[in-house]
Amino acid sequence: MIDEADPLANPQQDEDTAAALKLWVVLSRAQRAIGDRARREIERQGLRPTEFGVLEALYHKGPLTLGQVGERVLVTSGSVTPVADKLEQRGLIARRMSSEDRRVCYAELTDAGRKLVDGIFPEHAEVIRAAMEGLTTEEKRITTSLLRRLGRHAAERG
Repeated sequence: MIDEADPLANPQQDEDTAAALKLWVVLSRAQRAIGDRARREIERQGLRPTEFGVLEALYHKGPLTLGQVGERVLVTSGSVTPVADKLEQRGLIARRMSSEDRRVCYAELTDAGRKLVDGIFPEHAEVIRAAMEGLTTEEKRITTSLLRRLGRHAAERG
């Protein structure tokens, strides 16, 4: 009996298609497992994943437009706006208008936002490191390179 859940078990697929389907399933499961661990830690800190993503992007990149924030946290700028509103109400980010173009608004961490991320980012980084300790440092570098190449190729075809 053929296991339909295993793409490699279907004899009607060529080897490359079967390997691509298997990779898709494995990538999805790995992302979910790692993402679930990270999400639990983020929520334990009283934040939603998108809120943390916005704070983390501003922490590492400095002031960004909401569109740039959205690109970094993989959501639309329209989805970032309500998150930014909540973070601004909590005093964690501030918005300022561009001096060059009044249509452009930047978000940046406040001192309270920076202090919050300073306090929680090391633990977040440790959760991610621990979730990925199944690979050596070199394997992580190789995997990163391969996945970057795969993502760029997929984006070019899309």
